[in-house]
Amino acid sequence: MLVASPWRADFPAIAALHRQDQTYLDNAATTQKPQALLDALAHYYANGAANVHRAQHLPGAHATQAFEDSRSKVGQWLNAGDSGQIVFTHGATSALNLLAYGLEHQFSPGDEIVISALEHHANLLPWQQLAQRRGLKLMVLPLDPDGLIDVDAASRLIGPRTRLLALSQLSNVLGAWQPLTPLLAMARAQGALTVIDGAQGVVHGRHDVQALGCDFYVFSSHKLYGPDGVGVLFGRHAALKGLRHWQFGGEMVQDADYQHASFHPAPLGFEAGTPPIAGVIGLGATLDYLAGLDQQALADHEAALHAYLLHGLQARNGIRLLGSPQVALVSFVVDGVHNADLAHLLTEQGIAVRAGHHCAMPLMKSLGLAGAIRVSLALYNDSEDLERFFEALDQALELLR
Repeated sequence: MLVASPWRADFPAIAALHRQDQTYLDNAATTQKPQALLDALAHYYANGAANVHRAQHLPGAHATQAFEDSRSKVGQWLNAGDSGQIVFTHGATSALNLLAYGLEHQFSPGDEIVISALEHHANLLPWQQLAQRRGLKLMVLPLDPDGLIDVDAASRLIGPRTRLLALSQLSNVLGAWQPLTPLLAMARAQGALTVIDGAQGVVHGRHDVQALGCDFYVFSSHKLYGPDGVGVLFGRHAALKGLRHWQFGGEMVQDADYQHASFHPAPLGFEAGTPPIAGVIGLGATLDYLAGLDQQALADHEAALHAYLLHGLQARNGIRLLGSPQVALVSFVVDGVHNADLAHLLTEQGIAVRAGHHCAMPLMKSLGLAGAIRVSLALYNDSEDLERFFEALDQALELLR
């Protein structure tokens, strides 16, 4: 079956990697960048870089306008309602730490924070450390055999002491959409705040944070074909008002003397110092590019490529898939083969995949695994990429067995 990508030529790095005999299948870690992004970065730096929100000169005005235009584009991409609910950070991890410190004052000893057993370290460790600082209980929702959060178990664990629910939208290991609707409803019924880690989910389709009904939603630009060093925190106005400032410096100050200071509300109050200006502008250009694509064609391509990957793996003896992957990525182990050895042989043949615990070590431990191989797909991948992967996989397994 031939699955071609009509967008492959929009990503110069793919052609460059091909010339190096490299096949890139590690997109859940980071994605390659479209020419539209590269052009936006070059234009910003070549035509006068300047700081934002603090200069009256023309370069500063241009930079501020482009920066705030990008905030509006992110708000539109998420259907946030208005751009004042979009805070720029340095990544999803940065956004989650902002929340863990900014919300700390709202917790009392004995309160409960609820996460799930599949969380990336970025959506585990900030809450774990907060629980230890404040004497809270960290509750972990178990998974069902398909790798989905167990909703029945959640109904027993989410209760009157629950103050916050923090969940991944799409597992970076299991590739399964999580049943967020009932879980968020349970948390809201208890008056708890809700945080969604959209680092993996935001890449696949458009997501409506108003329809989702969460208080906070975070993602990283670099997984959405944008520049690295940029993250997004969406927060409902009421939820943002409950955050305390956690980083201090230039621009976020309303008034200051040697003994006291007052600070801007969100979003500027949580963007202390010089933000990643070029990156934010580049993210806006990336969203323009993505918004111009045929979204149905994109979904169809992704589904066809995912099915091709699943079929090829399931047809090979001794390969065990983790969970029930639904979109764009598949993690697997091979009986009698260490994942690091397999990844090494794939790397020698020019196949870029991820091996290890994927920054989800507790999940791997619960599965009784030291790690796994993960193949993850993007809009520029095609069936030829997967054929090269399967050929390399067969050769590697023949050697290892």
